[in-house]
Amino acid sequence: MGELRLTITGPTGEGLTAEVELTSEANQFEQSFRTGGEGQHTAEHLPFGLYRLSVSRQGFVTFSKLIEIRSEIPLECHVVLRIAPVETRVEVTDSATLLSPNSTGTIGMIGSKELTERPASLPGRAIIDLIAAQPGWLLEANGVLHPRGAEYGTQYVLDGVPILNNRSPAFAPGLDPEEFQTVRVLTADYPAEFGNRLGGVIELTTASGYPSGFHGKALVEGGSFSTEQGYWMGQYTRGRTAASLSLEGTHTKRYLDPPVEQNFTNKASGGGFTATFERELSPSGRLNAYVEHKRIGFLVPNELVQEQAGQRQDRDNDETLGLISYQHVFSPHVMAVVNGMGQHLTDRLWSNPFSIPMLASQNSSFGEGYASASLSANFGDHELKTGAELTSTSLRESFAYQITQPDEFDPDTPLNFAFAGSHRGWEPSLYAQDLYRHGRWTLSAGLRWDDYRLLVRQNAFSPRFGTAWYWPSAGMVFHASYDRVFEIPATENLLLASSSTAQHLTGSTTGLPVPPASGNFYQAGFSKSLFQHLRLDANYFRRSVRNFADDDVFLNTGVSFPIAFSRAAIYGFEATLQAPRWGRFSGYLNYSNLVGTGFLPITGGLFLDPDSATLLHSTESFPVSQDQRNTFNGRIRFQASRRFWLALAAHYGSGLPIEGDFDTSELQQQFSPRILDRVDLAHGRVKPWYALDASLGVDVWKHEDKSVSFQADISNLTGALNVINFGSLFSGTALYPPRAVSVRLETRF
Repeated sequence: MGELRLTITGPTGEGLTAEVELTSEANQFEQSFRTGGEGQHTAEHLPFGLYRLSVSRQGFVTFSKLIEIRSEIPLECHVVLRIAPVETRVEVTDSATLLSPNSTGTIGMIGSKELTERPASLPGRAIIDLIAAQPGWLLEANGVLHPRGAEYGTQYVLDGVPILNNRSPAFAPGLDPEEFQTVRVLTADYPAEFGNRLGGVIELTTASGYPSGFHGKALVEGGSFSTEQGYWMGQYTRGRTAASLSLEGTHTKRYLDPPVEQNFTNKASGGGFTATFERELSPSGRLNAYVEHKRIGFLVPNELVQEQAGQRQDRDNDETLGLISYQHVFSPHVMAVVNGMGQHLTDRLWSNPFSIPMLASQNSSFGEGYASASLSANFGDHELKTGAELTSTSLRESFAYQITQPDEFDPDTPLNFAFAGSHRGWEPSLYAQDLYRHGRWTLSAGLRWDDYRLLVRQNAFSPRFGTAWYWPSAGMVFHASYDRVFEIPATENLLLASSSTAQHLTGSTTGLPVPPASGNFYQAGFSKSLFQHLRLDANYFRRSVRNFADDDVFLNTGVSFPIAFSRAAIYGFEATLQAPRWGRFSGYLNYSNLVGTGFLPITGGLFLDPDSATLLHSTESFPVSQDQRNTFNGRIRFQASRRFWLALAAHYGSGLPIEGDFDTSELQQQFSPRILDRVDLAHGRVKPWYALDASLGVDVWKHEDKSVSFQADISNLTGALNVINFGSLFSGTALYPPRAVSVRLETRF
């Protein structure tokens, strides 16, 4: 992320208060602010790319120009406003920012407007649902994101610091979209500074740039499934110091994706707080801090037979995270950043005595410490960056079960099992990268080294290359990239899945710890502007991965155990047609085609299913669980008047594959005919699904930087019954939500 340091003066050099607009169509970014009395303002956390800068003040000529944020090093910009009669107005249109001519790959952007006007989501899924609408991403059960076929390959980056644990609702409290200014999404062309999880990268940038004094916002939301959510944030800025505090709370009767339409035992409630602090120590030094604590407690949804037996399974997740960052600008060409992060997450499961086919319990924790230092420099046409990272991981796991229905398992499966273990690991990393621009060409190159030291020790060098060529007269950018990746295993239940105790529990085990994955990612595509208002992005990609990461879900508890297939081959095509703004209309249409093939055998996991033995020791191939051949997501928004807008969204998926031999009579006892009708058992796939969503928004009141707005959403407008996954060895049955209504009231002050 970059930074703009703006100074506005009059003809005689005096600082001026002025209204400023900063817009980038390619980055879905639009920000308005007023400079201080000395004419100065710093716009932080800006995604790289072209921006239209517009400065206006009564009695002066409006100033417009294109600027480019191309480095983490702050860009100094001095604007001199001229008295109105002296010069004519110079206008630069937003269409000039549609393309990023120096981008060696396609980057998905979710701006502040999209975050504010986001459609209603189940608690903990607002960010996840926005990402799932991006090309190349899809959701499996319980809000688990899958980028380009990857199961455990999603990495979140919070203000430049990687967050590596699973962020889906079953594993961690949700990320609140109100805290963020932009979300940047990558599925290829990774800079060398990114490692560990590279199926897809989600960069989250916290909000900044509030004016002096006390400001904030409050939000209340409610709707179907007795869902209630609330959020309050206040920020105080004085001089060079800014601090904020936010509080949030949620309650719902539909948290996870249930296996049956009745939505048995699916309640959840939670809340937490976030605090930030920023201090400009000097014109060249800045300190930032971020602290959060959140908790979510929920019930595991029952199947029909479990509900009839009186089963109740409780889970909760508790997370504390702290981040501190210091940046120092040595000169207009050199800057250093030092980051530190600490995180602690606990995950518990407990069951009542009526649980079937087993009574399971879990009490696990994940701790992580992270430190990094980087040096950025720009010299001529080169943008250089080098850095070092050190990650410390601490795992503690406790898991037990007691079988209550022995007939459901192989005779050699122990009726009781308990495991407890702990382990610490380290991972040092080094990287260096360069972005070189020459004429119409842009070249990126990087090299990363990782040394993984947890249950196994492996190290790897990962070269990265990218290139782009800009064709101005055609409004096109061609690009291609290669990424060598080294991905560490998922930490959730890693000790148990890799333990000799679990691996010799039955004959259906692998006897090996889960190894890191390595692979080669290729992408080629183009971006083109159309009619000065549209942008078309198209990409072909191919991935080959050794030790391909996945998981097996433990019955329907939501607890999963990491596994690795021998290898996988994934390829596909993606296209996006986007209209950031065309008159009163805006919107997008995304299409993804993916074909993924996995190859047995499997390493890791905890398998008690009697059908698992043949898969665990086979060398056959099969469609990976994210192999959905065709996916569409689209949305169109219409600004009906200055204060009123309407939007309609559509979603389609051709259906995920299923694994296993199913007994029709047993299925009829567990699932309704409506659910079974949505599964094609003969062809081994869930049948295609679709959903339509509608939204409307009203700016009820607005005065300067104060406002009140209202939004109403209807999801799954037709009430279609859609199946996400159908029960198999690697995933349980899960249903999309039925028709739901939600309303949101937000005030800014």
